[in-house]
Amino acid sequence: MLYASCNSPDADKGIRVGFSQAMSSDNWRREMEKSMQIQSSLYPDIDLEIKNANNDVETQIKQIQDFVESKVDVLIVSPIKSMPVTNAIENATKSGIPTIIIDRNIDGTNYTAYIGADNIEIGKDAAKYILSGLKQRATVVQITGDIASSPAKERQQGFETVLSKSDKVDLIATINGDWEKPSLIAPLEKLLDSVTPNYIFAHNDRMAMGVWEVLKSRNLDKDVKIIGVDGLYGPNGGIQYVKDEILLATILYPTGGAEAIDLAVKIVRGELVRKNNTLNTVVIDSVNVDLMQNQFNKLVEQQNDIKGQQLVIDQQLKEYQSQNTLIKLMIGLLVLLLALALWSIYSGIKISRSKRKLELINERIKTQRNQIKKFAKQLKASNESKINFFTALSHEFKTPLTLITSSVETILEQNKTLADRSSFEINLIHNNSKRLRRLINELLDFRKLESDSFSLKPQKVDVVEVLQQLINDFKLEAVKHSVRLREKYPKSPCYLWIDINAIDKVFFNVLSNALKFTPANGKIEVTVEELDECVKIYIKDSGIGIPMEDIENIFDPFTQATNNQRPSSGLGLYVAKQFVELHKGTIEIHLQNGTEFVITILKGKEHFKDLVVQSEGVKHLRTTSGMNQDIKIETPQKLPVVTNEQLPNLFIIEDNIDLCFLLRKQLQDGFNIYLSNGIDAFQEALELIPDIVICDLNLPEISGFDIAKKIKEDLRTSHIPVIVLTALSDEESYLKALNAGADFYMTKPFQMESLRQVLRTMLYNRERLRYYYTNKLDSVVHSDFNKEQQDFIKKMNSLVTDNLTNPDFSVEELAKALHISRVQLYRKTKAILGVSVSDYMNEIRLERAKELLTDNTFSIAEIAYEVGFSSPGYFSTAFKNKYGISPNRYRS
Repeated sequence: MLYASCNSPDADKGIRVGFSQAMSSDNWRREMEKSMQIQSSLYPDIDLEIKNANNDVETQIKQIQDFVESKVDVLIVSPIKSMPVTNAIENATKSGIPTIIIDRNIDGTNYTAYIGADNIEIGKDAAKYILSGLKQRATVVQITGDIASSPAKERQQGFETVLSKSDKVDLIATINGDWEKPSLIAPLEKLLDSVTPNYIFAHNDRMAMGVWEVLKSRNLDKDVKIIGVDGLYGPNGGIQYVKDEILLATILYPTGGAEAIDLAVKIVRGELVRKNNTLNTVVIDSVNVDLMQNQFNKLVEQQNDIKGQQLVIDQQLKEYQSQNTLIKLMIGLLVLLLALALWSIYSGIKISRSKRKLELINERIKTQRNQIKKFAKQLKASNESKINFFTALSHEFKTPLTLITSSVETILEQNKTLADRSSFEINLIHNNSKRLRRLINELLDFRKLESDSFSLKPQKVDVVEVLQQLINDFKLEAVKHSVRLREKYPKSPCYLWIDINAIDKVFFNVLSNALKFTPANGKIEVTVEELDECVKIYIKDSGIGIPMEDIENIFDPFTQATNNQRPSSGLGLYVAKQFVELHKGTIEIHLQNGTEFVITILKGKEHFKDLVVQSEGVKHLRTTSGMNQDIKIETPQKLPVVTNEQLPNLFIIEDNIDLCFLLRKQLQDGFNIYLSNGIDAFQEALELIPDIVICDLNLPEISGFDIAKKIKEDLRTSHIPVIVLTALSDEESYLKALNAGADFYMTKPFQMESLRQVLRTMLYNRERLRYYYTNKLDSVVHSDFNKEQQDFIKKMNSLVTDNLTNPDFSVEELAKALHISRVQLYRKTKAILGVSVSDYMNEIRLERAKELLTDNTFSIAEIAYEVGFSSPGYFSTAFKNKYGISPNRYRS
């Protein structure tokens, strides 16, 4: 209620009034604007906007359009000229905006209202006034305003109408002015050179003053009487000119500004208004000039009083608004204080409840924390037990591995003349047992690093000598892989205090990675750079590199680069980094056309403060990580394949060269063996069309899943059985391989006899199908084959049947129609059906011939040509060879 009482009563909706003034260069126009402003101040809800066209028609048209676009409530226009602005005013009216024409009219009637004096009557009043004072015949000159404006036309019309009815006066000249003094001076001077009129009627007081000035200059001001129009109040107005006897008379021409505002308010409020609103005029001469001046004085005083009152009202409104705003602010503050008080009470209650809840939650958290601590302790103990078991088991592995290695070495020493076959397997056992020992040592190092139980034993050694010995071990493997090894060392020895076993493992891991991922014809560069405080070892390769997204985590345990398809423990780089950091050094990776490892090791032994260093004279002893301990096994990348056409072709796709040649040695008695490392395996399979494929899954550059899928999806190889032989034993890999089309999934380690049995079973089942369908080619049921084989047989049958009567339809034409080569067609047909393509086509032709022979419609010769044989004799021979009976006897 208090807030409502502070608001003012509801006010009318604001009224926007736009006024386009023709010009503001004369007092009469300025008086019009002044009266509008005073009258609009009496209506607080009116917003009056006045635009001055400066006597430019285009500007006035643009102003009218702007008022229409801004959607004023009422448009008031004082046209400069009647015709040019007519369209703009009528468009405003059509758009729904009430339009008031003031002072000057337009050439149409499409407006809301017109307000102004009757200019025809003004002209008549001027003429009547002249006639009323005549005692003898007189001459008159008329000076018009802009003849294009309606006031000038109408005043001239009224003036001349009255004069034309009298014989006491002669209108000797009419001068067309433009409402301003300069427009009449020259023509008037010329006229006065020839004649001196008794009266001059000017259409406004400004031009009348100009006439008096011309007459004054000729001393004719007492001889010629001047009548003007406007009758403005003020020192430069027509009333003052009459009083000063400059003008004989002036006719009052009201501005209509105040009346236009009143009319606009009535229109907005929906009141009825007249279309034409005529303002009253009066002739002002020496008789009534004092009276009119007194009236205008009082009017001016009243206007000044109104202005003063309006200023007081505005001041009171400002004070009221300030007080109203202050009261609203105080009420808002009171409401806010009340709300804060209520909120504080509510918050207190809520906080009390929340505190109780937090206490309960805190108790539960404490209980859970104690339980978590208990579980963590139990988990730690359990994990420690598992790790200890794992460590102990790893240690236990070393003893049997040592026994195996020692026994194999003894056998090799004692039986140097073993046959190649036995020597190969024994060497494999020896090398792979030593590789397994290296992996176990790596796991044990990882365990020691994780438990902070690894202790360094630094000694002073020449790091160049260490690298040279290690690189010598790698040279044989580099030559085998066609990789160039380049070395760059300082001229003098480069001594460092290091744990030789730890640093040797660092160099070994980095070099083995470089060799593993550098392709054939690549290179590995090893550079040693001695600086003032440290030594930098650069090991750079031209291999596949490491993806940028893997760099951050590449030294984490069990981490491999995403582009590494080779199986590994993921511990090598982690162990290398830890060993380098134990030496207070750093290991970094740079990627630029391959991978570059930068190993930095500090000089001196001051950074080994808490360690006992060995004597400076200790000689570098060779460690056990080198590759020279592996016994050399002659396994060239490609062995010559000795083929036996009676044996099936076995295609082995495996990147482990030892396993490749082990499988070759074990299976070469029953198969023609072909080997591939997987890179171009599918293309090789297309060229070979083997009888069976053994494929690993983890291959360089391409996945075994993709190879199996390509083999099964291609029409030329879809019939070939694929056996997956992999170290992946998880369910996901198994299902993925089956989805790719694999026929059998076998995991490593495996028994060779089991693999032989799988190969025998697959080939036996294939032979059973061949035997069955070779003798029943005409009744082959496609569902007995897989989808790819079904599609192939169905398409081949369709092509042969469609060309049955064509003796020129050869094996080459059939291969071309199937979009495969003749050799691939032969191998695929032989693999699926066990017969050649020619025999297959003849079988279909002869089966069709048997059907036709049961019908006596065709002769033997016609049947021969119908089923595609080139001659009846060849047909009879083929039929008898197939069925043991001639066509004639078969028909009879």
